[in-house]
Amino acid sequence: MVSGRYARQVMIPEIGEDGQERLRRSTVGIMGIGGLGSPASLYLAAAGVGRLILADMQAPDITNLNRQVLHWDEDLGTRGKVSSAAWKLRRFNPGIEVEERELEVSAANIADVFAGADVMVDCLDSFPARYILNEHSLSAGVPFVHAAVEGWHGQVTTIIPGRGPCLRCLFPAAKARTGTIPILGATAGVFGCLEAAEAIKLITGAGEPLSSKLLVGDLSCNTWETIDVSRAEDCPACKR
Repeated sequence: MVSGRYARQVMIPEIGEDGQERLRRSTVGIMGIGGLGSPASLYLAAAGVGRLILADMQAPDITNLNRQVLHWDEDLGTRGKVSSAAWKLRRFNPGIEVEERELEVSAANIADVFAGADVMVDCLDSFPARYILNEHSLSAGVPFVHAAVEGWHGQVTTIIPGRGPCLRCLFPAAKARTGTIPILGATAGVFGCLEAAEAIKLITGAGEPLSSKLLVGDLSCNTWETIDVSRAEDCPACKR
């Protein structure tokens, strides 16, 4: 029987030692280290993803602490979210690399910020930033996992360039949100974990990713729906 940190994971037939080696050799880029990015990065580190690239320009705030579980009281006013998360992830799993990118990701720098990433994870809270990630995914051929949460509700899908719709096919002209978004911490936790699972499936080839599918959940009454989605004929991004 396999022993060590990943023993229970390697026992899963669809992962095994080969899948674990793929995880070790992989790089995952995470945009946003908040409510979604905290659980997503934590479980990717737990799974043994060899290299994580964390990008966020913000600092933790007291109102973040109900859901952004990698940020604690001691981090308030002392360091940014990337530094806060990286410090903990390195101690959580010393066998992985964690790279810090404390900056605003833009269309001009995203390729450099996430150079070498095999998979990207969208842990953002605005669609303008998500569209930058979507464009990078299409141009670089890098798949990414999208999630969004509010209150008790959330959604998640996986974008694989050239296979199924891109994010703009699903949300062609989403408006930027204004004001404070209500959110239960557990909602961010659930959907951040789903994002980690999707990334692990993409890397190992296990299971069936949510490509061409949008999973929508309401934790207030535990209802879930998987919606089939397809490419839009007039998509401004992937139909050029």
